[in-house]
Amino acid sequence: MRTYYQPEIFNNMLESVDLKNHIVATYYIKNRKEGVDFLDHFSFIQSLALESSTGTWEKIKDDTLEVRDTLSCKLVGYFEIPGGDPYTAEAVVQFAMSVNAFVDNIPMMLLSFAGNCFAYAQELRLLDVSFPDDVVDNFKGPKFGPAGIRKLLGIEERRPLSLHIIKPKMGMTPKATANQCYETAVGGVDLIKDDEMTSDTYNCTFEDRLKYVMEALHKAKEKTGKMPIYLCSITDENRKVHDRARKLIELGGNGILITYTQGLSSFRDLAEDPALNVPLMMHGSHMIASMKSISWPVHAKLARLCGADLMLTPYIYSSIPMVSHEEGLRTAQVKLAPWKHIKQTAPMPAAGTYPGIAPAIIGEFGPDIIIPSGGGMLGHPDGYTAGAKSWQQAIRGAMDTTTDEEFIAFAKKPENIDLKHALEKWGMPRRPAPQWLRASEALRPKPMKLD
Repeated sequence: MRTYYQPEIFNNMLESVDLKNHIVATYYIKNRKEGVDFLDHFSFIQSLALESSTGTWEKIKDDTLEVRDTLSCKLVGYFEIPGGDPYTAEAVVQFAMSVNAFVDNIPMMLLSFAGNCFAYAQELRLLDVSFPDDVVDNFKGPKFGPAGIRKLLGIEERRPLSLHIIKPKMGMTPKATANQCYETAVGGVDLIKDDEMTSDTYNCTFEDRLKYVMEALHKAKEKTGKMPIYLCSITDENRKVHDRARKLIELGGNGILITYTQGLSSFRDLAEDPALNVPLMMHGSHMIASMKSISWPVHAKLARLCGADLMLTPYIYSSIPMVSHEEGLRTAQVKLAPWKHIKQTAPMPAAGTYPGIAPAIIGEFGPDIIIPSGGGMLGHPDGYTAGAKSWQQAIRGAMDTTTDEEFIAFAKKPENIDLKHALEKWGMPRRPAPQWLRASEALRPKPMKLD
C-alpha cells in the first residue's frame, strides 16, 4: 500500500515519547508556494524530520523500520498559525530527537536540532530546546553564577554589579589599558572586561595586558579595599586556548572572557576544568549572525549548560537593538530560571548603557544582573573615576527608589554628584506605560489631588 506519512514520525505526541530519552526542539516554520493551494505541509515536515536524523531523499534498504523507530525525529507537536493566504503554510512545530544519536556530545546535538534544517524552509527559526535530565546531568554548568561572583567580590547585598568595558576595543598598550582600569577601580567598579575584539595585537599581548592590569587593580585595592574581577580575553585556536587559560591563572588572573566564535565544546572544556577556578564569561556578539534562525533564549540555554557564569543579553534600550522586548527579557529569564544542579548565568543587558538607564534595566531584569558600560562610563564629563562612581550611585538609586521622580531626587543629593552629572549629559529614558488590562485609556488608574 502507499504510505504518504511515515507513522514512526507522525503518530506521536509529547505524551507518547519517552521524554527522558529525547530532546524536544521547537521551531517556527513558514513556507509559501505562489499559486499552489495544496501545499501538503506534512510532506515537508517529513523531509525535515528525516534530514535532521536518519533519512535521505531516497528510501534505501538499510534505512529500516528499526533504525527509524529508534533514531528518527518524531513529530510531537504541530500548531498551525491561521492566515488568509491560501498559498502559505505557517506553523509552530515540535520534534522529539533521540539522545541515542549523540549521547554526551554537544557538537552532534547541534547538528540534530540546528543543522541542515535551516536549508529547507523559506523561514525557519529554532525557538526552544528542552533537554532531558539525563543529558543535563552530563554537564556541570557555571562554577559561580551571579551569587558566586558577588561572593568573590565580597558583596553581601543582592544587587546588580557594574562592569567597565575597556575602550577603545583595541589599540591601547598594556600600560594604557592598566591606567584606564585603575581609574575605574578607584571609582568602585565591580568588574572589568576586555572588549570582544581584544586579543593579541601588535602592541599588546594578553600576557602583558594581564600583568599590568592586575598590578593596577591591586594598587587600587589598597585605596578602596575592593578587588574587581578582570575578565581577560583569551579567545584563540582550540589547540592554544587551554594553555592560555592556564597561563592566565599562573599570572594571577581572576576572570576569563571567551567569545562565541570559540565554539561551545571548547568553551565547555574550559568551564569544566577545575584548575580554572575563576568566572568565565561568554561574549555572544557573534551570535548576531544567526539571530534570524536561532532565538536568543536558545543561545542562552546552551551557553549556561556549557558553563557561562555571565553572558551578554540583548534588550530594547541597546545602542544595537536586535530582538523584541519580550525576547530580550526571556533570554535573561532563561539564564536565571531553576535548572537542576545548573547554576544561574548572570544576564548582562547591553550595549550602549548609561547611568540614567539603570532604573529601567533593574526594574525589568531584577537584581541578579551585571550591567556593562563602555562609553557610558568612560565618557563621563568628569572622567573615568567619576564614570565608575556614577554607575555605583545609579545602581544604589535604582535599588532604593520606585519612581523616576524619586530617582532624580536621589541624583540631586550632594553625595551623588557623579550621577547628577551623568544624567545632565545623557538623561534617562521614560519607560512607556503598558497598555493592557483596561479597555480604554480613560479607564486607567490615575493619581488624584484631594486637598
